Amino acid sequence: MKVSSHTVAGMLGRWQEGPGPAHRRLSDRLRLLVLDGRLSLGAALPSERDLAAALDTSRTTVGAAYRTLVEHGYLATRSRARATVRLPDDTPAERRADASPETLDLSLAAPTAPVEILHAAFATALEQLPRHFERRGYDRYGITELREAVADWYRRRGLPTAPDHIMITNGAQHALAVLARTLVSPRDRVVIDHPTYPHAIRTFLDVRARPLPVALTPSGWDAAQLGEAARSARLAYLIPDFHNPTGTSMSASVRRGLRLACPTVVDETMTDLALEGASPEPFALHMPTAISIGSVSKSVWGGLRIGWIRATPSLLERAEQARLTTDLGTPVIEQLATAALLNNRQTHRPEALRQLAERRDALRRALAEHLPHVHAPRPPGGMTLWATFPDPVSSRLAAIAPEHGVTIAAGPRFGIGGAFERNVRLPYTLPPDQLTRAVRSLAEAERALTRGATGTHTPAPIA
Repeated sequence: MKVSSHTVAGMLGRWQEGPGPAHRRLSDRLRLLVLDGRLSLGAALPSERDLAAALDTSRTTVGAAYRTLVEHGYLATRSRARATVRLPDDTPAERRADASPETLDLSLAAPTAPVEILHAAFATALEQLPRHFERRGYDRYGITELREAVADWYRRRGLPTAPDHIMITNGAQHALAVLARTLVSPRDRVVIDHPTYPHAIRTFLDVRARPLPVALTPSGWDAAQLGEAARSARLAYLIPDFHNPTGTSMSASVRRGLRLACPTVVDETMTDLALEGASPEPFALHMPTAISIGSVSKSVWGGLRIGWIRATPSLLERAEQARLTTDLGTPVIEQLATAALLNNRQTHRPEALRQLAERRDALRRALAEHLPHVHAPRPPGGMTLWATFPDPVSSRLAAIAPEHGVTIAAGPRFGIGGAFERNVRLPYTLPPDQLTRAVRSLAEAERALTRGATGTHTPAPIA
C-alpha cells in the first residue's frame, strides 16, 4: 500500500518542534508512527523529494531521516522502489518483554479481573454448557441466552429491546469492524469525535473510508457541527457515554436534540462506569435509528472478549453476511459466562466504581503536586483523564517516558492529522500509590525533554 506525501505530512503534525537536528526529529516522529501502527507494516513511503515538498523542508533532511530508519531496521529499501515500513529483528513484543518489571503502564485503560465474580460466572457457564453439545457451535448471531440477557440489559435502562435486535460479537471492536464492512465503502466519509478511540480510526481506515473529525469542545459535543458534517457522510461514530479518551458524557439536552442525516453508531462500552450519579440514558431512546455497540471489557474484564450490536433485524442480516469473511461465531462458554454476569447485574458494581473514583482523584492530586502546569478535568465516569500540557511534547514524551519507568499513549494516537500533541491520555486503573509513582516518573521524563533527551523505546499497545 502506497502512502501519499500529504498523508504522511498530516500524520507527522508539528514535527519540527523540539531540540536536536531536523533529520533526527523527523526520524524520531516517523519511527513513532510505525510503532504506533499509524504507518502499517509493508506500507510504501513517499519519495524523499515528494515528502520534502509536502513538509516544506530540504530533501537532505528527509534523506538523512530515511537513512537513520533504515539503519535501525524500520525501513527496507531496494533500487528504483519506494522505501517500505518494517520492524527491526528484535520485535516490539520482544523488547517489551525485556523491559523492567517496575515500569508502570499508563497506556492501557483496562480493569483487573474481578476474580470471584468471574469464577462464579464460568462455573454457571460450565453447568449450562452440556445443553449446547448437540448443536454445531457456530452461531453468527450468538446464543439465545446471551442475546436475551443483553436485550434485558437495555430494557432495564428503559430501552425496549428484543433478542432479535441483538448480534453477539467478539468484543466491541469486532462489532465496529463488522458494521464498517456492512455500511461503508471506500472513500466514504465517516464522522468521528475528535479525539476518539484509536482502534476505531484504524477500523475505518482499513475499509478505506475517510474519517471526518468533529472536535469535542470543552463543554462537550457541538450538535450543529455534527449535523453539518453528517450531511456529507455515510456514517457517524460517537462515544457519548464517558468518552474515550476525555471521559466526557454527552448532555441530555444534546442527546434529545441531535439528529444526524447518516446512520449513527454509538459506542456504549463505558456506560456502566458512572462515577458520579446514574449511568446515562441509552442514546437510542432519543435517536431510535441509532446502532448501539457494547461489551463487558471495561465494566468487567478485557479478557472476556464478548461484545454486541443492537440494531434492526434487517441490518443484522446484512451484518451477518459481512461477518462471514472474518469469523463464524463467538465461543459458547464465554457467551454463557457473560449471560450470567448480565443476569446477575454484575456489570455495574458499586464497590468497583467507588475504587475507580478514588483512583481518579488520587491521579489528579498527583498531577497537581508533580505536574501542576498540566490541565486534567475531572471526568464524571470512565477510566481516563485527558491531560493537556502547555507545550506540544506528547510524542516525544511517549518516546522517553519508559526510560523513566512509565509508558504512556501519545495524544496523536487519538486523532488524525497529527493533532493532540499537547495531550496525553492517563488511565486511573492502577492503585493510588502506583499512580503517584507514575506521575513522578512522567514529571522526570518531561524535565529530561527540556534537557534535549530523546527516546528509543517501543510504545505499548493501547486499549
